[in-house]
Amino acid sequence: MLRKIVGNYVEKILSGPASALHRRGITPNSLTVTGLIINGIGAYLYYLGLLKTAGVIILFAGMLDMLDGAVARAGNSQSKSGGFVDSVVDRYSDFLIFGGVLAFFARANNFSGVIITLAIICGSFMVSYVRARAELVIPKCDVGLLERPERIIILAAGSILNSFNAALWILAVFTHFTACYRIYYTLRHAH
Repeated sequence: MLRKIVGNYVEKILSGPASALHRRGITPNSLTVTGLIINGIGAYLYYLGLLKTAGVIILFAGMLDMLDGAVARAGNSQSKSGGFVDSVVDRYSDFLIFGGVLAFFARANNFSGVIITLAIICGSFMVSYVRARAELVIPKCDVGLLERPERIIILAAGSILNSFNAALWILAVFTHFTACYRIYYTLRHAH
């Protein structure tokens, strides 16, 4: 949803840095892998309970995630395989981040935190899975409130602004809402 609203604006902002990175030989896949590593660091920081620092780290990794596609466009090297790699690495990044949050709650023996985080992991993966399956049936299924950029922004903002539990509840509810809405949308538009 966020990409639909601010996509062109963000694309213009990223075009300069993306062109500079491309000229220096930085590839989209190297940015994707770097983002995965940085998200792994963020996950470890969540595990340690360093929520604000983890929030800043995953925001930085999220910026790299936006840059990889912009670098591909700057170098005219967009490909289905690149999009595939980016999507797969995004799922691993999601699992790392929320795995870190899960470990944080498990280490503190916070059962409700573990359950909420498991709900978020399930919901996040269902958002992506439903879209992938839906697009075998209908041309496009990019509807709903919480795609990956929104999830990262909500988690990071909650971490940085001392609203961590509220952010987790929002994610737990609205990831499943998004997945269910995509199911509904697909069934309405399937022939």
